[in-house]
Amino acid sequence: MMTFTKQFLVALFAWGAATAAHAQLEIDITQGNTRPVPIAVPDFISDDPQVGNIGADIAEVVRNDLEDSGLFDSLAPASFVETQTSIDYEPRFADWRVIRADALVSGRVVVESPTRIRVEYRLWDIAQGRQLSGLRFGTTPDNWRRVAHKVADSIYEELTGETGYFDSRVVFIDERGPKTDRRKRLAIMDQDGANPQFLFAESDIVITPRFSPTAQRITFMSYENVVPQVYLLDIETGRRELLGDFPGMTIAPRFSPDGSTMLLSFIRGGNSDIYTMDLRSGSRSRLTSSPSIDVSGSFSPDGGKIVFNSDRGGSPQLYVMNADGSGTKRISFGKGRYSAPVWSPRGDKIAFVKNDGDRFAIGVMNADGSGERLLTESFMDEGPTWSPNGRVIMFSRETRGASGRNEIWAVDLTGRNLRKVPTPGSASDPAWSPLLP
Repeated sequence: MMTFTKQFLVALFAWGAATAAHAQLEIDITQGNTRPVPIAVPDFISDDPQVGNIGADIAEVVRNDLEDSGLFDSLAPASFVETQTSIDYEPRFADWRVIRADALVSGRVVVESPTRIRVEYRLWDIAQGRQLSGLRFGTTPDNWRRVAHKVADSIYEELTGETGYFDSRVVFIDERGPKTDRRKRLAIMDQDGANPQFLFAESDIVITPRFSPTAQRITFMSYENVVPQVYLLDIETGRRELLGDFPGMTIAPRFSPDGSTMLLSFIRGGNSDIYTMDLRSGSRSRLTSSPSIDVSGSFSPDGGKIVFNSDRGGSPQLYVMNADGSGTKRISFGKGRYSAPVWSPRGDKIAFVKNDGDRFAIGVMNADGSGERLLTESFMDEGPTWSPNGRVIMFSRETRGASGRNEIWAVDLTGRNLRKVPTPGSASDPAWSPLLP
């Protein structure tokens, strides 16, 4: 069993002369036609050879994070006119206006001891000629990548008014071997595909990993004993725990918003119903009892509602019920088959998979079923999972044919910013973590 080492940011506090006035440079991410903001991120300054290329590496991660969001255009460093030697003075704003930058990030790395560095940055509004924000982070040298993600999150929040999502991880299924005999192993990576690691040393056939919203735990299903069983795994310690002993087949486990309860579907005699299980006491409650297939339950962020998939109306559609199983209401009415609903962390939308003919799409709708939109479409798109701020969706995409492979992709709510997430090999079933503590 692999132990996933926790690395902490040991200090985070406001720094610099951030203005009290509301920034003029803003991004309205509720608009579908947002123009990416041109932003310049030079390599972070450092005169100490002990930190090597950390300053350049941090800047590169920040540039990539912001670019991948679809809201920023990270300008090429080769186009920069000014070469900064200090971040303690105002930049030459005219030099950055020449290359049409709207925002500038100035940063540096300072060695405080052999085991500690300080990373500082300032965000500048070029058009207004003023500083918008500044932060200082203290950490260990090997934790520079997390600092970079936190810098990107801070910039994102300053310019959009919403929490970022870059300092987070994704658990997924690494797939190896031919399509007819594929090995599936539980793995984890940063949200940008960096630092991939297997969570088990052995080869297990595992599916449907899901993150707890309150701790660094995941639930998943394993076929190591032939009959699928549901497990809990503490990512930091590597401790694995079998979640009960259920008769029949148990599928689609997912945590409640407070992490204390699990939603599961039990299959018996060709019929499946949705249950909750208290993780402390082990007690179970049945929520659905119709003679149909009820699966894929997902809580609303406040824990008051559950969206799920059911064929009780003749074809797979989406339904919402109260957390106690009462008040069931159908919310999908479009042509095709709906599945895999997941409630957004913001509570305003539900992501889903829709199959209409031989194509599968990732879509979103409002929590009441209105405003349905398809964001992607291909031979096989499935398994949507939300970013912590509810603005981006990751999913699995399978390519057609006997030699086809699974890949992880991401798309924002506009549907225009579609990108492939790098993985070591074939990969599927992504599940996005909350922001790291």
